[in-house]
Amino acid sequence: MKSTFRNAAAIVIVSILSGCSGTKVTRVAANSTIDLSGKWNDADSRMVSEEMLKDCLDKPWYQNWQAKGKLPTLVVGDLRNLSHEHINMETFTNDIQRVLVNSGKVEFVANASEREALRAELSSQAGNATAETKKEAKQEIGADLMMTGSINTIVDQEGDKSVIFYQIDLELIDIQSHRKLWIGDKKIKKYVERDAVKL
Repeated sequence: MKSTFRNAAAIVIVSILSGCSGTKVTRVAANSTIDLSGKWNDADSRMVSEEMLKDCLDKPWYQNWQAKGKLPTLVVGDLRNLSHEHINMETFTNDIQRVLVNSGKVEFVANASEREALRAELSSQAGNATAETKKEAKQEIGADLMMTGSINTIVDQEGDKSVIFYQIDLELIDIQSHRKLWIGDKKIKKYVERDAVKL
């Protein structure tokens, strides 16, 4: 009898818990800013790339380049995550490329990994495509400039409160001369306060 009562009680509790554990999904604008954890997110990537690259293209190096009568050709090099957390650097790289290409002020060439895939395709075409449609090797456009950079963090934490400081550094380097034409930085500071777990 007691066993039956316990089983019935367990079923009721499971049913109640199941009814309370629903998932709610709300669609929001893709460019909205939502901070849940305080960690680096898509809004940070978008904001940093837009603000820093606007600054980059407004600096004297660009006017000096325009005097040559052609647009500079860029490639994104090594962007390093030196922070304490996992950051999707490919998304950040894509945001940088998007801002630069859409500005209409520069031309872009494929990065190192993309070039390898393109060269493999050229090699495949050389032996398989018709003479009228195959593309010729050794016709690549060499980049004039390379953008490199890093993301660093400093974390100050005490109990359930923390301050996360991000510093993003980007550099634009002349590939021929290795001269640094532009150095930019962006700082983000987040104060994160977590509720204590109540038992």
